Amino acid sequence: MATGSTSWDGASYQARFDRLAAEGVDLHGEADLVCRWSPGTVLDAGCGTGRVAIELARRGIEVVGVDVDASMLATARGLAPELPWIEADLCSLDLGRQFDLVLLAGNVPLFTPPGTQGALVAACARHLGAGGRLVAGFSLGRGYDLRTYDADTAAAGLALVDRWSTWDQAPYDAGADYAVSVHRRPIEGAT
Repeated sequence: MATGSTSWDGASYQARFDRLAAEGVDLHGEADLVCRWSPGTVLDAGCGTGRVAIELARRGIEVVGVDVDASMLATARGLAPELPWIEADLCSLDLGRQFDLVLLAGNVPLFTPPGTQGALVAACARHLGAGGRLVAGFSLGRGYDLRTYDADTAAAGLALVDRWSTWDQAPYDAGADYAVSVHRRPIEGAT
């Protein structure tokens, strides 16, 4: 989750994913896509209970999870106490470091108060090194559209490089109800 007070119950939220995993559902589409670029470091922004961050760490990636919700982070810490879990508002986040990739999975921009998505995107972009990618997936038609998101990323100095309608890279079309977008920070001097 991104910012503001919430009423999430981390244990109940995680129980849903545990049930899906027990039924044989593959829960690692986000991690599979992230690994496409072989990042050494990932900021899982709005990490929730840590499902994606834990899988990325299992695959050998240095990952930091950040969320504003204490209950979600308590569950994440219980599942993977060895990983860094930081309670913070993503819109004003400043970890004092950069990452190869920042991930916004699970509708994170939709959980920020209306009008704060630009600050969320700017804070995430500040944590990207040269050539770093911001990868975000969220439902459409829920108050934050792609035109606005692309404007927010452009204002933060990022350029769109890919967009799909699912984490497994199904082609995006204008009628899709979900989008996974990849924006990149340019490398100085690159053409």
